[in-house]
Amino acid sequence: MGEPVRPSELKNKHKRENLYQKQRLEKQKAKSTKRKQLAKAEEKNPELKKKRLEENVPKTLDNTREADETMVEQDDEVAQDEALDELASYFSGKTPKVLVTSSKNPSPNCYDFCAELVSMFPDAQFAKRGAKHELRQVIKIANDKEFTDLMIVNEDRKVPNAITLIHLPNGPSAYFKLTSFTPAKAISGHGRVTAHNPELILNNFNTRLGHTVGRMFQALLPQVPEFQGRQVLTFHNQRDFIFVRRHRYVFRDTEKVGLQELGPKFTLKLRWLQKGIYKRDGEYEWVFKPDMETSRKRFFL
Repeated sequence: MGEPVRPSELKNKHKRENLYQKQRLEKQKAKSTKRKQLAKAEEKNPELKKKRLEENVPKTLDNTREADETMVEQDDEVAQDEALDELASYFSGKTPKVLVTSSKNPSPNCYDFCAELVSMFPDAQFAKRGAKHELRQVIKIANDKEFTDLMIVNEDRKVPNAITLIHLPNGPSAYFKLTSFTPAKAISGHGRVTAHNPELILNNFNTRLGHTVGRMFQALLPQVPEFQGRQVLTFHNQRDFIFVRRHRYVFRDTEKVGLQELGPKFTLKLRWLQKGIYKRDGEYEWVFKPDMETSRKRFFL
């Protein structure tokens, strides 16, 4: 029996199209039959499905990322360093108190975003920034009033585009680019926010740098969540983009649970991390530069 005829070998256009469609349907039918047979076999023997899932792990940029010597697992040295760093006081039970402000002469869009931030973090307050208030003055005022964290929202062409996060009184300070902001009112079917302290979920902050950034986010929220509010705030790091989302658990019955988005939602990307309180000539612990992106599989958080 000779080899099957390939459509490209036929000169007649209609015969070529008919043969191509016939062969495509045969392939789909064979694939469907194989899938059904596999499903029946796995239904009889669940171990087959478990084995298949373990072997057929798709390769992604995340699970094939370049090896990073700063990856943190169960490291006693890292734990000792974190027990003595600037953020350690928060983890000993200190209540966070967050001050949110803006750049000079902010637009209504900037005010709206600041209001969304205030709603996300318990005990957060907004302070209008005067046209003559320099950043060092704002930091001093926040310190004098015993705020634990300062968030400054920057904007470009009347669109919020960055957040500077400063942990008080001794730092560290971080600067994030802000993109993809969607206010709560623009999210279809969004829920109403309550005053309960939310749970916090931090995903994929695996390096020493990622640990520091994750701890800065942790320091913005009370350590003990109020579970009766069923609210959760998520910082999900994927390829160094930090997706910020807020949801509420919705229990449909005793077995099923859903999520209702509360909003807002936006994306952050770390640009620099500085030791201590922010200064123009301060000591930078990490600064992003375009030439650092030597590979699509290289990530820093």
